[in-house]
Amino acid sequence: MIRHLFTLIWNRKRSNFLLMAEILLSFFVLFVVSVLLVNNFYNYRQPLGFVPDNVWEFDVDPGLDTTDRKGTLRLLVQELQATPGVAAVTWTSSNTPFSFSNMNTDQYHYKDKQGPLTERYDVDDDMVRVLGQKVVAGRWFDRRDDASTRPPVVVNQKFAEEVFGQESAVGKVLTNDKHDQEWQIVGVIEAYRSGNDFAANEPAIFDRRVVQDTAQIGNHEQPILLVRVQPGSGAVLEQQLVRKIKRVTKGWDANVNTLAENRQDKMKFMLTPLVALGLVGLFLIINVALGLFGVLWYNINQRKAEIGLRRALGATGNGISRQFLGEMLVVTTLGVAGGLLLAVQFPLLGVFGLASQVYVQAMLLATVLIYLLTAICALQPSRIAAGIHPAVSLREE
Repeated sequence: MIRHLFTLIWNRKRSNFLLMAEILLSFFVLFVVSVLLVNNFYNYRQPLGFVPDNVWEFDVDPGLDTTDRKGTLRLLVQELQATPGVAAVTWTSSNTPFSFSNMNTDQYHYKDKQGPLTERYDVDDDMVRVLGQKVVAGRWFDRRDDASTRPPVVVNQKFAEEVFGQESAVGKVLTNDKHDQEWQIVGVIEAYRSGNDFAANEPAIFDRRVVQDTAQIGNHEQPILLVRVQPGSGAVLEQQLVRKIKRVTKGWDANVNTLAENRQDKMKFMLTPLVALGLVGLFLIINVALGLFGVLWYNINQRKAEIGLRRALGATGNGISRQFLGEMLVVTTLGVAGGLLLAVQFPLLGVFGLASQVYVQAMLLATVLIYLLTAICALQPSRIAAGIHPAVSLREE
């Protein structure tokens, strides 16, 4: 039966060519859309690597005050830590979780091998208490690093895997390309996807910055503090902290947002293109469905004599219906086979730079969608063909 259907379609290859081409192109577009959707879903299921709940972000603006900024900041952190309801305070660079800021570099080398493009963060010893990163090897920064001969850094597992492979990263020394700077890895955390919920787990490195040291804050640097508060803390504590910031800093401005709010804002920003892609895919599916339905309807009207003859020779209505459904699935198979040949080039050529499993799942998703679509579109025309009375069709012929 299957061989007969393939032979039948091959004999009508010229009339089915445009239909197969439409299915091929539709499969290819669905595959590309599926790659992006599957990749975002895959990333969404990965651990963030930190706990954003009950963390407030204070953007502190010193304005024109350039007098002992670091001393004022040090006093401010101490006052905030001493406030009831505050669990921990950290001073960090501007690329806080879910912000629209990032810093990346490829300056890190190991044994003259350049590391990957890496997200870099300036953090202090208390960041792990505020964000709760999971340390899987070594340790987070602490006072032991005050006596370090090389600046200590913490990396995530992604960085460790790409630079050191199966070797342990703790204790390894990184250099720049000129070998005039060195960093020593003291710990490895599980992951750190700070961009958004759909961000990939990119290599990340954390540089220790201590508010107690003697280095000066740049006159253009705007301190950002992340504050972990007790669960259930609300506007009363927020107003209390803002008033304390203004009192301690003697006039610095302070804006506060929660990481939960920042996360929602970033989610809306990221969902917009995904929704647009989904609408494009939906429009494509509707367009293909209408095209398939029209082609099948036309084919049935053109083959009424054949249908009537088969019914007169004893073919059942279900048999006629299965034949048209089978022909449609054979045409779909030929179109999908061509689309798969194009799609398999993506992982082979490294297009988009995604994991192979993402491409495989996208191929499966696009294949299922195309077969489901053609089966639905062929169902009603096949039933119409099955209901054609042989006498009527032969008389019209």
